[in-house]
Amino acid sequence: MKRSAIRELTFRLIYSLEIQKEPNLEEQIQLYLECNEVEEQEAKEYIRDAVIGINKNIGEIVKLIEKNLKADWNIDRISKVDLSLLKLAIYEIKYKKIPYKVAINESLELAKKYGEESSKNFINGILASIVKEIGD
Repeated sequence: MKRSAIRELTFRLIYSLEIQKEPNLEEQIQLYLECNEVEEQEAKEYIRDAVIGINKNIGEIVKLIEKNLKADWNIDRISKVDLSLLKLAIYEIKYKKIPYKVAINESLELAKKYGEESSKNFINGILASIVKEIGD
């Protein structure tokens, strides 16, 4: 399974968790892996690491997003798709040290597929600001 496909599966799980109220993470990850027939160990590890890592660092990730929103925006105004993509990209850039160009490009491809028409530009703008702030 290619990294792009693994990242898409990861995004879809993050999105589903975004909609749920206080999910049991381990249980949801396991159920998701089974339902999507994820067999490869690399894929399982990537998905589990990203979901748990985002959850563990959620305060800092949310602060980065909020800090880089326009003055009249708040995080509740962001669509769940865009928010999920931002969380995954920020986690990859800041905590996994994935090159920011790769993380941003992959997020934009997923935004084209799952987001609204404005998602790509919105996500690109937020991530570009965050990369400048945290460095690469």
